Amino acid sequence: MKHALRTLGRSSLLAAGLLLAASAWAQMTPVGTWQSIDDQTNQPRTEVVISEQGGVLSGRITRLLRPGADQAARCTACTDDRKDQPLIGLEIIRGARQAEGRAVWEGGRILDPEDGRSYTLRLTPIEEGRKLQVRGSIGPFGRTQTWVRVQ
Repeated sequence: MKHALRTLGRSSLLAAGLLLAASAWAQMTPVGTWQSIDDQTNQPRTEVVISEQGGVLSGRITRLLRPGADQAARCTACTDDRKDQPLIGLEIIRGARQAEGRAVWEGGRILDPEDGRSYTLRLTPIEEGRKLQVRGSIGPFGRTQTWVRVQ
């Protein structure tokens, strides 16, 4: 009986350790819910959920967070299949994949729904996955925002 309890205790510790390790690894991914931060006001702008399917990331706006934001607003500046689609539910991240052996996701595109432009994308989890560097660029020119994970 004593041996069985000791084995059970070790198994429980091993399982807890594996869960903690998996939880830590899960945080070093862009998958999850994020608040984008406004460049001028430094206040939350939108809530974006990034999901993964078959190794490819996509991200959709789920909430507009700016005070007074029109929750029924549409992407009137968009020029592709997202033209005139509601901002809430709008897919703004498409096609990013994890770089080989690195905690960086790239090769996709990110849409700025305010001007309708699409940029090449690089996503880099930082600060143990609590924040996400989101870089959009056209050629050598670009901008990096830091998004905050919603717990």
